[in-house]
Amino acid sequence: MSVRRRVLGIAASAAGVAAAGTAIGVARQRRVIARRGAGDEAGLGSLRSTPVTVVASDGVPLHVEVDEPDGRGAPVTVVFVHGYALNLDCWHFQRAGYRGLVRAVYYDQRSHGRSGRTTDGHATIDQLGRDLLQVLDDVTEGPVVLVGHSMGGMSIIALAEAHPELFGSKIVGVGLISTTAGGLEPHRLFAPVLPRTIGSTLALRGVAFLGRGHRTVDVLRRASRAVATVATDLFAFGDDVPESYVTFVDQMLSETPFEVIAEFFPSFGSLDKFETVAALSSVPVSIVCGTGDRLTAIGHSRKLQSRIEGSTLLECEGAGHMVILERHEQVNAALDQLLAAAGERVTHR
Repeated sequence: MSVRRRVLGIAASAAGVAAAGTAIGVARQRRVIARRGAGDEAGLGSLRSTPVTVVASDGVPLHVEVDEPDGRGAPVTVVFVHGYALNLDCWHFQRAGYRGLVRAVYYDQRSHGRSGRTTDGHATIDQLGRDLLQVLDDVTEGPVVLVGHSMGGMSIIALAEAHPELFGSKIVGVGLISTTAGGLEPHRLFAPVLPRTIGSTLALRGVAFLGRGHRTVDVLRRASRAVATVATDLFAFGDDVPESYVTFVDQMLSETPFEVIAEFFPSFGSLDKFETVAALSSVPVSIVCGTGDRLTAIGHSRKLQSRIEGSTLLECEGAGHMVILERHEQVNAALDQLLAAAGERVTHR
């Protein structure tokens, strides 16, 4: 780890202690410190809890896992919402870091991971917002902090558009990581999923056509795994990361059927919700993005911060889109501060 990263991590942790401001906050931060490195001890994607099923408004079953705290009362429940073509396993280092410390909810978005396939016409960001609401209704009680990465952040913003009244009442904090509320160039999202040799041209013009021949595309993806792995490294990460990180992300991408990728793809180009995000100003908001993100560039996060009053922005120098893996210590430090601020908000209600 570089000196810069260590200094940033130490400074962020100290700020988290200051934000807590009480003996309880210090004790909690001590437990957080003790959990550092836990993710390196467990195999990537190996953390599990007993699954439960939440049925979405259109009948799609959503795979949900809840990690309960170890005998300590938790002031908030943290709900983690993953991104496009990934699954709940992408939160590995966050799950390892917070396991036993807070009540944490992880779920696979519709058509992703272990959740059921979407019904016709419902592969949209707005539907993902409705799914998130259903998860909140079914498996959470009391105050909630939402944390979304990429498409997961868009799901949170869609929920804010439909139900702004929840923010400041049930929802007491939000983390937006490597995400945006609009202005995307969709081909940037598409690039890691196909070998670069065919993805660069067909991403702009042929997604619908390829979706109709999705079985053939999936065969090509499997046959070109070496090229796909190189593309994953290029588009998901900014720095040189361990091979295991690249393989881990590539596996999640390759396990997402191309038909699913094609179904959700049109939603990104039409996304336009920057006028909505002001609703988040009623709660603590932590925004995190790598300056080397090639998919949702740092400018999106800067724009979110400018539209969300009181929000904070952590720019992870050189990190790519999968900052939750690549700079997981910095991300977790930012989440420590967010949870401390949300906990203080709950305490002083």
